[in-house]
Amino acid sequence: MKFKEMISKRAFWKSVLLLGIGFLIVYDIVSVLFEYGGFHFEAYFTERTEDGKLFRFLIGQFLAAFAYGFIISFGQFRGKNKKDAEN
Repeated sequence: MKFKEMISKRAFWKSVLLLGIGFLIVYDIVSVLFEYGGFHFEAYFTERTEDGKLFRFLIGQFLAAFAYGFIISFGQFRGKNKKDAEN
């Protein structure tokens, strides 16, 4: 399957979205645990969004989620298509 065909499928984008959201949840939990030594989500988000940094934080989270979801989904779909083509 070609790149354009792959990214035109609804299942691909659903996978990108779900993997991206999952990544953000795990990433933020691990970051909170490592940086604050516990589940101090309020301090974590306050520090990252104060002094006008909210937009930067949201854009960074969105870009990280999209990049992770896209790369992993692309690899999964490409691997599945190669496997199907061999059979």
